[in-house]
Amino acid sequence: MDKRERLQATIAGEAVDRVAVSAWRHQPGDDQSADAFAAATLAFQREFDFDFVKVTPASSYCLKDWGVTDAWRGHPHGTRDYGPPRVQHVDDWEKLTLQDPGKGQMGAILGALDLIHLELGAATPFIQTIFSPLAQARNLVGAEQLVAELRQQPDVMQAALGAITEQTLRFIEAARKTGISGIFYALQWANYARLSEAEYREFGRLYDLQILESVGDLWLNVLHLHGDGVMFSLAADYPAAILNWHDRETPPSLGEGLKQWPQAVCGGVRQEATLVQGTADDVRAEALDAIRATGGRRFVLGTGCVAPIVTPYGNLRALRNVVDMAHK
Repeated sequence: MDKRERLQATIAGEAVDRVAVSAWRHQPGDDQSADAFAAATLAFQREFDFDFVKVTPASSYCLKDWGVTDAWRGHPHGTRDYGPPRVQHVDDWEKLTLQDPGKGQMGAILGALDLIHLELGAATPFIQTIFSPLAQARNLVGAEQLVAELRQQPDVMQAALGAITEQTLRFIEAARKTGISGIFYALQWANYARLSEAEYREFGRLYDLQILESVGDLWLNVLHLHGDGVMFSLAADYPAAILNWHDRETPPSLGEGLKQWPQAVCGGVRQEATLVQGTADDVRAEALDAIRATGGRRFVLGTGCVAPIVTPYGNLRALRNVVDMAHK
């Protein structure tokens, strides 16, 4: 099978020649320009030959044209630190006017997608990371203040989330033209430590569905539930092909997840304890356990989130090569 055939069979629950596998990482510093970001993303893929490429820009790429500032300060996950909140007063939400996605930092990411497609062509599917409107709002105002404003100014926040959603839809429409096979939709607020389920239904689900339904014709949409205590049952009917979460660190397990999720799941190896701190043998053992737990059906081997930039390449190579070993 080629990569597309393998992934499509995985999503459909059909037999595959081997389990699909992918991992992704941030490209700090390089993620600020189209050329450097594309080059770093492609170099990572050339090194490991994963079944799909998840393009992983800094989370600020969709917010910089609204005046957000951030800086790379050495975080081991490759993430950037945000400057002072862009939204300092509740009235600032109304100042989030729609931007041209072809310009500024969004334009740089679109340029990188064009370059990635130029090298990968049809041989390797690639998908673009999209952050949920709530996740974007958090990066505009700060986590604690976001919760306060959702509860104290619900009408203002509904309007703001609607504007963020519209901006996101405009970016996705532009990204389609680069040849993406889908999006990686990151839900960073669908967990009980941040909001109640009723609050998430009010301020998250409506906008999530608008975005996911807009890409319903794309075949490789991945839904990511971030963190502990995720609202798995709430997202179990979201329209996406693959569901990714920290399955080794928060319920449900892969096996239980497969009972609730109708298509494919992605995970199996712990992000920190195994991929970063473990040995290649540890990675192989955990990966093989995950393959056994799923029967190798409807399963993409990976980890719960980004591979930290401090991950040993030997461990990533073990992750990639274990699927060939398991098949033999």
